[in-house]
Amino acid sequence: MTTFQHNLEKYAALVAKTGINVQSGDTVVLQIAVDQAEFARDMTAACYDLGAAEVIIKWQDDDIDRINMQHKAEDRLVNVPDFQKQEYDYWLANNAKRISVMSSNPDNLKGLDGDRVAAVQKANGQAMLKVRQATQANKNSWIVIAAASPAWAKKVFPDMDEQAATDKLWTEIFKTTRVDKEDPILAWEQHGKKLQAKAAELNAAQYKALHYTAPGTDLTIGLPENHIWMGGPSRSSDGRSFVANMPTEEVFSAADANNVDGYISSTKPLSYAGNTLNNMRFTFENGKVVKATAEEGNDVLQKLLQTDAGVKSLGEVALVPDPSPISQSKITFYNTLFDENASNHLALGSAYAFSIEGGTDMSEEELKAAGLNRSQAHVDFMVGSSQMNIDGLTHDGQIVPIFRNGDWAD
Repeated sequence: MTTFQHNLEKYAALVAKTGINVQSGDTVVLQIAVDQAEFARDMTAACYDLGAAEVIIKWQDDDIDRINMQHKAEDRLVNVPDFQKQEYDYWLANNAKRISVMSSNPDNLKGLDGDRVAAVQKANGQAMLKVRQATQANKNSWIVIAAASPAWAKKVFPDMDEQAATDKLWTEIFKTTRVDKEDPILAWEQHGKKLQAKAAELNAAQYKALHYTAPGTDLTIGLPENHIWMGGPSRSSDGRSFVANMPTEEVFSAADANNVDGYISSTKPLSYAGNTLNNMRFTFENGKVVKATAEEGNDVLQKLLQTDAGVKSLGEVALVPDPSPISQSKITFYNTLFDENASNHLALGSAYAFSIEGGTDMSEEELKAAGLNRSQAHVDFMVGSSQMNIDGLTHDGQIVPIFRNGDWAD
């Protein structure tokens, strides 16, 4: 067995055990690209080794996705068939644990009709709304991870040949997920405790708002009453510990969707809907985006902001120190899973229900009333840098430094 094959098996075992914490009788859904078949086989075996009752594979292919986007009949493109919706219902009925493996070319849909791309995003978002709501309430364990593909690797390392770039990207994935450690599961245990300790500090403080300042940024984000900061492992409604993202360096909570004012600029490219969006700037008034521009991908950004009413408000606020390992790699991954863990970030769209006390038992209307944004979208964008300062604003008017020059103030 080669070193790569050994690491791939370690990666699969880590995801099945620490990632979604597979247990006897589980239904597991694995969403993965066709060119990752070897990894899919390792993952399937790892899940069955832990007692899974079934592993459902949902294959994806960039080339077919692009061909469909170009040629599929309009009515078929934007209408999700009933059998697909019934499959999502099956996942929910069987409390499926989900593994999503990201490996797509960030520019796969570049140059195609933006209206068609936006319509498909909206239709799929509506069809998966119940699944997304269950995910955002941690009803079941779930995880997002990555696998290196040649097209993505060439985007990240354009000066390398395809094979060298792919090998290099796999090396970075294994490093950032701690698969290169002798005992990745123990390494994640230790890392998770550090993130949980920082979340506990913020939970004790219960700031009224956060004030962000940096070049191109002066933004105040309110925080809902009884908000909860989280970092490291999460816990599903059945009490199961899991890690939703590998890698993860963030501590995050929900914004008060009605209380965001000022302006903020992105600091890293965003890969969204098969396009790259760059140098974005957002202006907020009373919680809503009133102006948004992007130097690259502006048409895609404008169509994103038309998804629904909630997409113009913030759902998530996440803190990541600039000295984090992914940031210090100086690599732009053109993949939100990695780039958001190199930078403070925010999310347009829906908040996670577990980000407020009792939120997972609240109705959609109750969550909205509590200040948690509701939307069929959830799109993270990166705003952090070594020049960013963040202050916590207390309920009695104090200003407490949280970040200075991109790192924790303490």
